Amino acid sequence: MKAAIIYASTTGNTEAMANALNDSAKANGAEVIFGTADSANKDEVLNCDVILLGSPAMGDEVLEDTMEEFYTEIEGSLNGKKVGIFGSYDWGDGQWLRDWNDRLNNAGAVSVAEPLMVHLTPEVADVENCKAWAASAIK
Repeated sequence: MKAAIIYASTTGNTEAMANALNDSAKANGAEVIFGTADSANKDEVLNCDVILLGSPAMGDEVLEDTMEEFYTEIEGSLNGKKVGIFGSYDWGDGQWLRDWNDRLNNAGAVSVAEPLMVHLTPEVADVENCKAWAASAIK
């Protein structure tokens, strides 16, 4: 199983989630491509069995700029691909993840799990939830 975990983070919260996902995916036997949206290789990511993408909520509940740019670049190639999304937020109710999930569905992606969100800094229970989410997503 080859998985890509690509994220954007501004305060470190989504990065902490991504690190937990990475630890779990590797512990569950996945070969992982791990990195930030601004340095991700589109072709490497699209060649993975599972793609996990993360972004914090920004502004009026939108994706972080580098993730928006990367996602837009791969969006047309996601039909039939297994994809999961995750991210952190400060205020709001998760609209940015619901909107992103709608975009994934419209692109024909196959959801591997419900979108995963954490309010602010991931606490111990959140990190454990991230690990369980990743283990389920890469099956």
